[in-house]
Amino acid sequence: MESNHFGRVKQPKISDIIMKELESMILEGSFTAGQKLPPERELAARFEVSRPSLREAIQKLIARGVLFSRHGGGTYVSEQLGSSFADPLQDLLSSHDEFLYDQLEFRDALESLAAYYAALRSTDADKTKLTQCFNQLVEANQNKAFALEAKLDVEFHMTIAEAAHNVVLLHTLRSLHAMLAKSISSNLRNLFEKQAARKRVMEQHTNLYQAIMDGNAEAARTAAHTHLVFVEDNLLKMRQEETRIQRSLRRNEHHNPL
Repeated sequence: MESNHFGRVKQPKISDIIMKELESMILEGSFTAGQKLPPERELAARFEVSRPSLREAIQKLIARGVLFSRHGGGTYVSEQLGSSFADPLQDLLSSHDEFLYDQLEFRDALESLAAYYAALRSTDADKTKLTQCFNQLVEANQNKAFALEAKLDVEFHMTIAEAAHNVVLLHTLRSLHAMLAKSISSNLRNLFEKQAARKRVMEQHTNLYQAIMDGNAEAARTAAHTHLVFVEDNLLKMRQEETRIQRSLRRNEHHNPL
């Protein structure tokens, strides 16, 4: 009689299945960094599992640093999630023009890809969300609400990244935006105060939005690239002007000590 060399297939623990499900929801952006999770009973009902199994899954994610508990109740998604790009080295890189260009170039490649996939893969729900965001952007543009327009500009690009349905692309872009947030929002505000530039940016956003809504992947990729090259060029011009001003101020301080 042949002996059976195969051991029994080990059944995965319920808590491990729940843990994977929660991880997927975090990766897909259903739960974002810093967000509070719904109450235990609500999550247990949603997953159709017992509360002890759910609690065990949450404890495992806390141990891995994906979730954390706050004193006084509530479990939250770690705020450190996706912040691997935001370390002191990046602050150093951001303060040098030549490296800022590398970051913007990388963003251009990623966002062009995100636009391409969003045109191919966006669902009706994605398109509804994108339309809402686009309409708010148009309204802020017409009302000359510069700060709001800069904020909605970033939101518009992140909504496109979500519609691309590639979690690696989404989280890399999120990290990149977090890293570039300071320079982008202040520079965009300056850019939007220039009437001609704001008009161009709005035309570029409209072309990008239309291409995704039409499902035209190549046109979406081209529209994203055209837009980002325009923004890059303008941001870099501003950065160079700023550097020149700072240099001349330093020179004056040097020649005119207090």
